[in-house]
Amino acid sequence: MTTPAGFDELIHPPTRLGLVALLAAAEWVEFSFLKESLGLTDSALSKQISTLAEAGYAEVRKEGAGRRRRTLVTLTPRGRKAFDGHVEALRQMVERTPPASSAGARP
Repeated sequence: MTTPAGFDELIHPPTRLGLVALLAAAEWVEFSFLKESLGLTDSALSKQISTLAEAGYAEVRKEGAGRRRRTLVTLTPRGRKAFDGHVEALRQMVERTPPASSAGARP
């Protein structure tokens, strides 16, 4: 089976895919919400966000000061296009997979 066009190796790892899916559902998302939703440490989430930002897939904005400081993250248009393409590629892969009964699977 060949990999369909749009499959994105950068987005595909489960943690990053979950992160991008959360970002795709909203305009801007708070770091604390992402951390809690994904069950990641600050450093692990920061690393994933940095990877996406370096690829041009995410943008980070910091607001406030002191204890009221918050970090917001959004998908860029490039990130949105990559995510949409990756989801479509996954759909194509699933649709091409024959049912277990015709794929030589054993009960």
